[in-house]
Amino acid sequence: MNIGKVSNRVEGVSPFYVMDIMARAKALEETGRQIVHMEVGEPDFSTPKPILEAAKAFLDIGNVHYTKAQGLPALRDKIAEYYRQEYNVTVSAERIFITPGASGALTVALASLLDEGDEVLTADPGYPCNSNLIRLFGAKAKAVGVGEAEGFQLTGERILQSWGGSTRGVMIASPSNPTGTMVDREQLSDIVTAVHEQDGFLISDEIYHGLVYQQRAISALEITDDVFVLNSFSKFFGMTGWRIGWLIVPEYAVSAATRLMQNLYIAAPTHSQYAALAAFNDDTRKILLQRRDEFEQRRDALYDGLKALGFVMEDKPQGAFYIYADCSAFTDDGYAFALELLDKGGVATTPGKDFGQNQPEKYLRFAYTTTMESIELGLERIKAFLKSYKKGD
Repeated sequence: MNIGKVSNRVEGVSPFYVMDIMARAKALEETGRQIVHMEVGEPDFSTPKPILEAAKAFLDIGNVHYTKAQGLPALRDKIAEYYRQEYNVTVSAERIFITPGASGALTVALASLLDEGDEVLTADPGYPCNSNLIRLFGAKAKAVGVGEAEGFQLTGERILQSWGGSTRGVMIASPSNPTGTMVDREQLSDIVTAVHEQDGFLISDEIYHGLVYQQRAISALEITDDVFVLNSFSKFFGMTGWRIGWLIVPEYAVSAATRLMQNLYIAAPTHSQYAALAAFNDDTRKILLQRRDEFEQRRDALYDGLKALGFVMEDKPQGAFYIYADCSAFTDDGYAFALELLDKGGVATTPGKDFGQNQPEKYLRFAYTTTMESIELGLERIKAFLKSYKKGD
């Protein structure tokens, strides 16, 4: 018997190094230190009031039971209408699945597509949970190193160069975590063409749509119907703790996704689905757009401040709420630098080590999911810290 032994697949799941930062920050706060948090990828705003009111009204009725595995029909219809209005594309509600967060959506998508030994191309740097989930299904995430010249995004050319005998598909994210960069229409068209040439699948992570600045985010559904699209109510809609997202699948995968939802989740949380119905109301949208404008102001202040201090970034990130900053002018070890910045400077950040193997020691991710006052305080503390910090310490 292998008492106490966990699976080899779980052993291969990498940790979040930022958890070390968060644990240390909490310990420092318990001693009375005030920490500026720029490590957390969660909006600091509360759930919009119309969404809360919709949830309360539903809960007051008390009739909280399972919905269909695919989700509440009225919510799927709302999402279909959202795609007509925002992207000018027609998506059948039958192709829309309400999931327990975008993580639930990705689980269903990967389970629908992957067999043992398959390979999926992903961008490096990228969100680490994606690669870990791919591994849990017995497949392999092949991280393709991309740099600032490519906007930290995959291109059609890089996909064709990286495609191998075991490659079955590609996963992209636009806007991206950790970089906040986006794929434009031409680049997305090239990606779709490259994937289709190889008879592969495409998963498009679009959970930061809505939190975009200057230019509109392009949905992969504007280019092709043969795509799995992930989205969430967590980021733009400000509903992180409600654990509610959605997945749009091609027609051929509707039956598979339905069976997986039935077996994995039964259904997404019912009260969260009824709350999300109000996410598309005009009153809610007005609140969300005001918050987006505030995020843009925070981005500008943090970007300008970091650049003035000597961090290197090519362009302002176009979406999400992250800045992926090159800190190599100060250190050869971004992780050690992040820990020291926390201990001595009182500012918590996320080390590039969390996002892949593509020169992670050069980068820190700063999240502007905090108030303007905290951002200004954080910049003052970083400036003071850098005055005493010597490369190689």
